Amino acid sequence: MEAAEKPPAAAYRNLVLATVGFSLTFWAWDLIAPLATDYKDRLGLSSFQQSLLVAVPVLVGSVGRIPVGALTDRYGARLMFPLVSALTIVPVLLLIPARNSYPLMLVVGFFLGLAGTTFAIGVPLVNAWFPPDRRGFALGVFGMGMGGVALSGYLTPRIHKHGEDLPFLVVAVGLAAFAVIGALLISDRPGRPVPTAPLAARLGGAAKLRVTWELSALYAIGFGGIVAFGVYLPTYLKTWYELSPTDAGTKAAGFALVTVVFRPVGGWLSDRVHPAVVTAVSLAVVALLAIVQSFDPALDPVGTLALLVMAAGLGTASGAVFALVSQVTPQAQVGSVTGIVGAMGGLGGFVPPLVMGAIYSAKGSYSIGFMLLSDLALAGCVYAYGKMRTTRPDA
Repeated sequence: MEAAEKPPAAAYRNLVLATVGFSLTFWAWDLIAPLATDYKDRLGLSSFQQSLLVAVPVLVGSVGRIPVGALTDRYGARLMFPLVSALTIVPVLLLIPARNSYPLMLVVGFFLGLAGTTFAIGVPLVNAWFPPDRRGFALGVFGMGMGGVALSGYLTPRIHKHGEDLPFLVVAVGLAAFAVIGALLISDRPGRPVPTAPLAARLGGAAKLRVTWELSALYAIGFGGIVAFGVYLPTYLKTWYELSPTDAGTKAAGFALVTVVFRPVGGWLSDRVHPAVVTAVSLAVVALLAIVQSFDPALDPVGTLALLVMAAGLGTASGAVFALVSQVTPQAQVGSVTGIVGAMGGLGGFVPPLVMGAIYSAKGSYSIGFMLLSDLALAGCVYAYGKMRTTRPDA
């Protein structure tokens, strides 16, 4: 598509469908976290066991983006999005009989990770339909689908009050409806490049691109921070600030909502300013507020403000990083590169909950965890501004 070309109506239809599908599957991906304290009490789990329970889907969903992104390059989002949505129904429903066994919950959580792979399906779909000068904002809008975490944090514990099985049944019905609608209405861009090389060769080619690993590191900080807070913030708020599960879920949903709102802001700014600059400034904000939170301020108003501003910074950085992906990645490799970068972002969200749980178990404090976040964000800020600011759009 030419840079000055106006996106067709089909581009916006696919953007809306991809965003809705992304939201639903992310809700499914995050079903365990809002109920983690309930599982902890029911199963008598330690802080580390609870952290592992919520982290397993994150790990599998992150790593799974690598093959799913490459498969999307080959077979298209028209097939992959409905298929993955339909398959996700199985582990969602299996959470019902598994809830009284920690080993079974870990196994089901492993397969629930499939829901987290749809990010690598939607990015190449949206990227193909929009011209370069509008991709930043379009990908930011698609990224708002991570608001499924906010939906989960807010709705899952409330629905759970009306029936232990109800949240899983509601999500399963939503996934089934989207799978049908997606199969009917999602369409790949006509004439999109379809790679013919084997899967391993395509992933190897994407792995050889220097920008793949540069962006992976930045995305591991930005999006990884979002995922980590999404799955662990309810536990942190309940443990440290002694909030009820519902109140903790509500505040965690507010954090996720801010990241959702600011992701397209990051994409929009990146259409006008170099994405590396937007990323650097955003991560600098995160570093500063993480230091503030490490001093364990009162939740109202300082703690709440610090967490919300961190959310804005992480959301903006995530949108900016994928605006850069769309600029420097060959069209036929967007899915493969997205898979690797998205996997690293998800892995960035897998480690912090385990670290936070382990630190709290050992030290009875979360301060060290927030200082580590500050250090990583500052390192990302320096690298983005110092090394990637000179990256050319046609690199």
